[in-house]
Amino acid sequence: MEYLDFELPIKELEDQLDKCMIIGKESDVDVTETCKQIEKKLTETRKDIYKNLTAWQRVQLSRHPNRPYTLDYIKAICGDTFLELHGDRTVKDDKAMIGGLGKIGDQSFMFVGQQKGYNTKTRQYRNFGMANPEGYRKALRLMRSAEKFNVPVICLVDTPGAYPGIEAEERGQGEAIARNILEMTRLKVPIIVAIIGEGASGGALGIGVGDKVLMLENTWYSVISPESCSSILWRSWEYKEIAASALKLTATDMKKLKLIDEIVREPAGGAHANRDKTFDILKNKIVSHYGELQKLSPKELVKQRMDKYEQMGVFNG
Repeated sequence: MEYLDFELPIKELEDQLDKCMIIGKESDVDVTETCKQIEKKLTETRKDIYKNLTAWQRVQLSRHPNRPYTLDYIKAICGDTFLELHGDRTVKDDKAMIGGLGKIGDQSFMFVGQQKGYNTKTRQYRNFGMANPEGYRKALRLMRSAEKFNVPVICLVDTPGAYPGIEAEERGQGEAIARNILEMTRLKVPIIVAIIGEGASGGALGIGVGDKVLMLENTWYSVISPESCSSILWRSWEYKEIAASALKLTATDMKKLKLIDEIVREPAGGAHANRDKTFDILKNKIVSHYGELQKLSPKELVKQRMDKYEQMGVFNG
């Protein structure tokens, strides 16, 4: 397990607990009471740290190297029923954007999401979770197929942004994202979106339009990353913590601004601390929201979705 700077007090207590248990096993000394005291202090410390996180610390948690990615969620939620589908039928198969059919119980879903890598080789293979235009066109192809067969769509967002390379712009990055936003507003099947990590810029919006938009507790959603914002405003990355706070990018901020529908609470210590519990929590949320949405007709779904997005933002003439 890797630890962030602000998690080091937790690491120290966990190390103390491990040593205490080893002493108990290797000697006749009764360390039961000491271990209980350390466990109690560990629980309290973990609670204190995670209930007072700053915006920047939540950004750091969203990027935690042990945090589960899109395929982790899909495999845990769907098991062996997931069938990945490939290609946009125009250019190629974008490895940063994955999608396919999977089942939760007896209900089929079309899953779409950005996928990051676990090490240098897989990060390059997945292009660091930054999709090209063909990735967004693949996502749209899958969503249209889902609509054709009346299958609900689940979008899992985790990206530092759409790929900004020259070749991506040449192939129509902006148009691909804009097309997805337009088509998703009028898709005639339920769409549930979950921000599971980073939700940056148009890269997130390209698969971010939904009837229900959920954010895991330690994720962020914004038009720009704190580092990029800092470099533009202050010509330096040193002010990224101030930028993170000013951007109002946390799940709590998004809920207050009515830009998302629900904050999904993570287990104590974050999603990386108890992956299985996180998978179960999100799975239950998906099932619950789909239960509500499936009662609506296609016409009602589209109208409700359009109304929701039309009410976002404030304009003073």
